[in-house]
Amino acid sequence: MSDTKTINKGEKFAHASVGRLRGFEGKQFVKDATGATSCEISFGTLPAGESVPFFHSHKANEENYVILSGKGRFQVDDEVFDVEEGSVVRVSPGCDRNLRSAPEGPMTYICVQAADGSLKGYTMTDAEITERTSLL
Repeated sequence: MSDTKTINKGEKFAHASVGRLRGFEGKQFVKDATGATSCEISFGTLPAGESVPFFHSHKANEENYVILSGKGRFQVDDEVFDVEEGSVVRVSPGCDRNLRSAPEGPMTYICVQAADGSLKGYTMTDAEITERTSLL
């Protein structure tokens, strides 16, 4: 497991990296490196045929898992289903969850954890088109 690195930051942003995702191994949380105040984001890779070594649930936070590569199985309480690259799974607070990669290869995923019911606005309901000169 490598450390998440803060690359640079300003008064209103932080830029961090967990490194290259191709070949990424282990689990990395990025909250501390970015100074996030609204959610926790983690990157994880499970080796072929391996699962997270424990089930867990959250008291107040939902989790959203995005499968970046590979495939496997996901369990929420007593329901089990297949996941693969491109799958997105939202899990409510108060229920057990775990995932296992397929025997054919590793599975890499992102997990975003935030307070259940806290999303008040998004995309076009929270965003405004602004006028600014591009410096890109």
